[in-house]
Amino acid sequence: MLESLHYLPRPAEPDATLAGRFGDLAPALTARQAAIESARCLYCYDAPCTRICPTGIDVASFIRNIHDNNINGAAAGILGQNILGGSCARVCPTEVLCEDVCVRNRDAEGQPVRIGALQRYAVDHMHFAGHPFTRAPSTGKRVAVVGAGPAGLACAHRLAMLGHDVVVFEARDKAGGLNEYGIAKYKLTDDFARKEVEFLLGVGGIEIRCRHALGGELQLRDLRAQYDAVFLGLGLGASRRLGLTGEDAPGLLAAVDYIAALRQSDDLGALPLPARVIVIGAGNTAIDMAVQIARLGAREVTLVYRRGFDAMTATAHEQDIAKANQVRMRTWAQPQEVLLNSAGRVAGMRFENTAMQDGRLVGTGVTFDIGADAIFKAIGQSLDGAGPGDPLAAALPRDGGKIAVDAQFRTAVPGVYAGGDCVAPGQDLTVQAVQHGKLAALAIHHDMQSKAEPTSWPI
Repeated sequence: MLESLHYLPRPAEPDATLAGRFGDLAPALTARQAAIESARCLYCYDAPCTRICPTGIDVASFIRNIHDNNINGAAAGILGQNILGGSCARVCPTEVLCEDVCVRNRDAEGQPVRIGALQRYAVDHMHFAGHPFTRAPSTGKRVAVVGAGPAGLACAHRLAMLGHDVVVFEARDKAGGLNEYGIAKYKLTDDFARKEVEFLLGVGGIEIRCRHALGGELQLRDLRAQYDAVFLGLGLGASRRLGLTGEDAPGLLAAVDYIAALRQSDDLGALPLPARVIVIGAGNTAIDMAVQIARLGAREVTLVYRRGFDAMTATAHEQDIAKANQVRMRTWAQPQEVLLNSAGRVAGMRFENTAMQDGRLVGTGVTFDIGADAIFKAIGQSLDGAGPGDPLAAALPRDGGKIAVDAQFRTAVPGVYAGGDCVAPGQDLTVQAVQHGKLAALAIHHDMQSKAEPTSWPI
């Protein structure tokens, strides 16, 4: 995965020292802190925090349960709407969702109720004798789920609760998707993604088969014949290209590849570490990449974006994290040329200053160079053909480069559904992927039980 960086040196510090830099970004609340914070909630009728939550968690209700020391009741309320509520409490951008609309979020109050931290507290401290949800009587129906990320796992869990048997096919070595491979190590610590998957499987009726990728031995046409329905939670597996000469040179690679290697590494001291780094992008992945390479010991980390700070998809909170970790942020600059040394390896990048002109982003003609030993691109990902070796999957109609679905997440192929980052519309949020999976499961259940044709679209 990191072959193009093999020539770079390794960190000077041992794994134990480096691991200490990847502890919890936001330490968990103590019981005392949770009691005080839950008392701040006004338990609003028709609470705006609940209305804006993509999964519809009754925020006021679970906070009231925490205040009344009914932790299991709080956790059950959260997980009933969002089975991945533990990870979402850690990675969800609450600062632009529930906490942003909290009625306490006013100048006189100073800050909103810490909803994300309270959600984490409830899930982390629940103590159920068994799985909190039981399965309905078996329906005899079997559903295939392709992709063990948040959308696929949420879909599988809800289908299992409804009495169906589910087989989840995952291309990688582990289930979890983005939570396992793509989130900054300091956001999901202590192998939390794996533990959450194990908890989810406790409902029963779900089998996960790893190292099964769509387009190889796994074909959508066969899945349709063998199962009563198919859900595609493929995510976005292909990194977009810059379109520049030298993009394939040693030293330039996708940020998600380095993040995945870092998350899976048993020895952080064995990772290749460039002294000077350029990260290209404006989203949370770009921030995660820049901050983590800085924490590993990179001497100089520069994040470059072609527009201004206000246009960045990374929230202000994420931008502050980057600044706190000494990441230099250059805006209004776009890549022009990959600079190579005599060995053909990355030596830096040439950028052109940009500006807005009549509502359009244009180059100014002024260029500058930034030296670097490695360049990481975090300019977004795309659907990698939905299985390039699968004719039926490749033929699925697209909307903006993603799989087109109707309001019930049905694709154009009868019996095939899709959700998460791979469908349009989508916000590339874990919490939204969970909601897609949950709603798709309900649609699948309805269609199988009613024996209705899932769609009348031509294919």
